[in-house]
Amino acid sequence: MATVPPLLDIKDLYVQFSVYGGQLKVLDGVNFIMYAGEKVGLVGETGCGKTTMMKAILRVLPTPPAHIPRGEIYFKGQDILKMSADDLKRVRGRGISMIFQDPTAALNPVFSIGEQLEAVIHYSAPQGRPLSRQEVHQRAVTSLQEVALADAERLLRSYPIQLSGGMRQRVCIGMALATGPEVLIADEPGTSLDVTIQDQVLRLLKKLVEEKNTAIILITHTLGIVREMTDRVYVMYAGNIVEVAATEKLFARPLHPYTQGLISTVPRLTGGGIASGIPGRIPDYRNPPAGCRFHPRCPYVMDICRTEKPPAYQVDGDHEVACFLYRDQGSSAQLRSLRQGVKGTP
Repeated sequence: MATVPPLLDIKDLYVQFSVYGGQLKVLDGVNFIMYAGEKVGLVGETGCGKTTMMKAILRVLPTPPAHIPRGEIYFKGQDILKMSADDLKRVRGRGISMIFQDPTAALNPVFSIGEQLEAVIHYSAPQGRPLSRQEVHQRAVTSLQEVALADAERLLRSYPIQLSGGMRQRVCIGMALATGPEVLIADEPGTSLDVTIQDQVLRLLKKLVEEKNTAIILITHTLGIVREMTDRVYVMYAGNIVEVAATEKLFARPLHPYTQGLISTVPRLTGGGIASGIPGRIPDYRNPPAGCRFHPRCPYVMDICRTEKPPAYQVDGDHEVACFLYRDQGSSAQLRSLRQGVKGTP
């Protein structure tokens, strides 16, 4: 065990959206923490708030309709939500980068790859030391070479439409890593690719973040990817973190009924029939259920689940679960041990 300060620390974060007919209460008191060089997975169904949380970290949510009524997002001890424009620019430039789900939407079709990549590198240059045109160009070439793209000079002159989906995703990875970030957010980086190209891209991403000692938050629906690439996993449901554990511990002993349902839906090569899935669907964020948001779908629902929101119980070391089934087995943790700077071995 070692006492080290967290790199990213999200405390009690709420995000809402003003829409016709009311407020969408998407994030409902999210707590999240990670350390330098750590590989963290964030899993959950589509619409559970994963991307909203990551966009809140970078402060790129459109406001309005989005607003954050409560919460804190600390990066290296500074609250991102209270940062000045200059401080936020430095965080986006060299602190935190993001790879978005769809590389086609992430790249502007009317600018060449070189114009976009060089603009990112120029934007992220340290204050007081502007880069020369030749330095910016050379870094752009190196960025494409690092993501295994041949003939980088030609690609810099090309436009996104001239590249395949896999090549566009590699460009986005190169663009995100070109700034030398301390945290890389990868939002479903292989979702628009076929399985063989997806495997190549994810292996490349894992290799690069390990070489550069970059912390990564990997958002995905694919539990196999999480198991292979991450040290620790956060399970999210309807705007709440419902379980946190070291990766191997989570797969060996999932505690929350939602996590158990997710893992049970993974097809197995050994057979056993077709998985039944999790009945029901994510609730309407305009009128979410009281208490635990998962209780309408939970096979173990109790009366208390319908009226009270469960805290995070620390059940086994750094394994935490927000479920009243475990209130007699662990203490209410709310990420206390991690937030105090105690980093366990994944």
